[in-house]
Amino acid sequence: MKHFFCTILALFAFALFLFTHSVSAAESLTLAKDGKTDHVIVLPVTSTAVESTAAKELQSHLGAVTGANFAIVNEVGVDATKPQIIVGNSKRLKELLPDLDISKIPYDGIVIKTVGNNLVLVGHPQRGTLYAVYSFLEDTVGVRWWTSTESYIPKKPTLQIPPQNVEYAPKLIYREAYYRDAFEGVFASRMKCNGNMSRVTPEYGGHHRFFHFVHSFFPLIPPDKYFEQHPEWYSEINGQRKHDHAQLCLTNDEMRAELTKNALEGLRQNPGATYISISQNDWRGNCTCEKCKAIDDEEGSPAGSLLRFVNKVAEDIEKEFPDIWVETLAYQYTRKPPKFVTPRKNVVIRLCTIECCFFQPLGEGEHNKSLREDIQGWSKIADSLFIWDYTVNFSAYMLPHPNHRVLGPNVRFFVDHNTIGLFEQGDAHCTAGDFARVKNWVLSQMMWDQSRDADKLYDEFILGYYGPDAGPIVKEYLTLLHDRAEQANVYLGCFRVGTEWLDMATLLKAHALMEKAVASAKDDTICNRLRRDKMPIDLVILRDYHALRRKAEAMGQSASLPSNPKALADNFAAQCKEFGVTHYWEWDGSGNMWDHGRGLTKVLDGFQKKFASDASAAPPEFCKNLPKTSWCDIQSFEFNLHKDGELTFPVDDAKASNKRAVKMPGDHHEWATSYPFDSSLLDLTPKEPATQSPESGDVVPGSLEYRLYAAVRCEAKEGVTGPAMTLGVYDPDEKKGVTYKALTVEEIGGSEYRWIDLGAFPIRPTQYVWFAPPKRPGDVEAVYVDRIVVVRER
Repeated sequence: MKHFFCTILALFAFALFLFTHSVSAAESLTLAKDGKTDHVIVLPVTSTAVESTAAKELQSHLGAVTGANFAIVNEVGVDATKPQIIVGNSKRLKELLPDLDISKIPYDGIVIKTVGNNLVLVGHPQRGTLYAVYSFLEDTVGVRWWTSTESYIPKKPTLQIPPQNVEYAPKLIYREAYYRDAFEGVFASRMKCNGNMSRVTPEYGGHHRFFHFVHSFFPLIPPDKYFEQHPEWYSEINGQRKHDHAQLCLTNDEMRAELTKNALEGLRQNPGATYISISQNDWRGNCTCEKCKAIDDEEGSPAGSLLRFVNKVAEDIEKEFPDIWVETLAYQYTRKPPKFVTPRKNVVIRLCTIECCFFQPLGEGEHNKSLREDIQGWSKIADSLFIWDYTVNFSAYMLPHPNHRVLGPNVRFFVDHNTIGLFEQGDAHCTAGDFARVKNWVLSQMMWDQSRDADKLYDEFILGYYGPDAGPIVKEYLTLLHDRAEQANVYLGCFRVGTEWLDMATLLKAHALMEKAVASAKDDTICNRLRRDKMPIDLVILRDYHALRRKAEAMGQSASLPSNPKALADNFAAQCKEFGVTHYWEWDGSGNMWDHGRGLTKVLDGFQKKFASDASAAPPEFCKNLPKTSWCDIQSFEFNLHKDGELTFPVDDAKASNKRAVKMPGDHHEWATSYPFDSSLLDLTPKEPATQSPESGDVVPGSLEYRLYAAVRCEAKEGVTGPAMTLGVYDPDEKKGVTYKALTVEEIGGSEYRWIDLGAFPIRPTQYVWFAPPKRPGDVEAVYVDRIVVVRER
């Protein structure tokens, strides 16, 4: 069936599918009794590859459940009185259900019916029959495929099923869960996912294929081939034609003709493709030439020139490829819908949720109001939308990312607004992401059927996967984190670096719960699942251990933290190896998007350096007589290092307080070493008690004020004087400096560290202290930072 018309059926002719049939089975049907069966699995005379696969999957799983041998037979010669399981579109099917019109079953639709002592499993020709088998095994028999390698097969030597009368087709014709495990073809098929990255082979029904998977402007019109001769094909920005981080000039007809030619050639070379993406590059830089700007001004959005351009390309593509969908993005600068132009019938608009807060459902709340309105706007002018949704924290795959409560409601919101294709981007590059397996499973179930209760699906997976002992503890852990995120009203984006929303009490309780869950495991399989899924909360403690230690000491809860962070770090590294973790983040922060391996190595090496020796050092003279709770020592391993190995270098230094320091060459002046103030500093007690007002008798605690000291030195050529280092505190919210000092070689030159008093001032966690060398190559060889000390003055 042609792809376009399959979609139309799935969206608009679903009502035609609700045909009625008389079902003679009024009582339950016994498929097996005491490990034996009278039923045979019947295939058409000439079965398709998918129908054959469906029969084998049914035979294998029913055999595993009952112990019975369900033979697969051809319908020719089968005794009509013999109990049968009809798989696929056969003559026998027509005898049992004469009113069933296979041609009216929508795309990926299924039919499951009992007729007398027979069971019918059939569906849309491409993969519907296989989906009917999988739905029957899941919904009626109780089989669960948790992951590609882990499943639950109930044991029922006697298998009775209630009367079946299922007629269903999914509203989403394109369903993709972008998790590592979800790529495996058989598992993807069992989860009824059929997207571009799913490696589903033809015998399992195949999958949708894109020619170019978004961001295709430059792949279709590469600047290294065209820009020199045709700069007018590319964006005009500030009066100049550019291709670096730019787009195409969408009103240039000559360029459009060349792009269309290249697109058609690509489609001819990719006969299995069902979609082609004609979409903007993954950055801004849209064309602002007179023609493009006039259209965008008229339409009220840069989506205006984009959609007019894509419509024309789609019209030309349709002449040769009438079944191909042409997809484009409503993303970043094109997200707002245009006022007048609407998508052609073969154009699908894909919106992206990259700016979203992912603890608050899209359909409600203020955090996502702008995107919600844009989706609603597009749904009014487009019958067919795609959504690129994000279910992961790209900055750290394994950090807790409590978005479980929004996944189900968001899928429903998308479908309610004309979405026919959904791409759920998870942590496909990490084997130990934050509960990635349950998210993949629940999302797959919800994409197939939005009427499901996502909360019940979570409960089912958690209790089934972790067992009756640990499952309730894991549920309590996840509930705790989700409740805390909501209480903190955190903007939970997909590039969130830290977990400051996770307060100390919640963190300690969460860690204790996962420790308890691991201890409750009765077998190695469950224990290993829990050990792996405990890694996210361990990661929080390892990343912020010393700040947490300071905070715990101030709160009197230090005993609740792991007492041996070195052992925890060693165990975390060992578990990364044990569980095959190779990826930590989507990119390393230096612009190399796919440098995952370096990211994990960098993080694990950082843990080793951080906990290699006792982090404590002798207190400076000005702190010796102060209460320990009124000051804190922050060592160099806690600093943020910009371009580590290029602008900053952690080094051994015998003169440093704990024999480690950060070195910065003197040939640059970037703020390459910094430390962001964290909330643990706010828990320091004043070094002097509050005063009492003599007039009123009220206690006057005074304003919060802290004094900051830094231990620094520099190495310079003999006889060199003048600038050696700058340092200060910056407030990004206020966009201004709080304090600043410029130091000379005379002040900090030599091998001994000098204490620099940066003054007393109020602090807040958004501020940070920074250090920079003088950019005097040849004169100042390097500057060094040992530690900083913060003293609570009042």
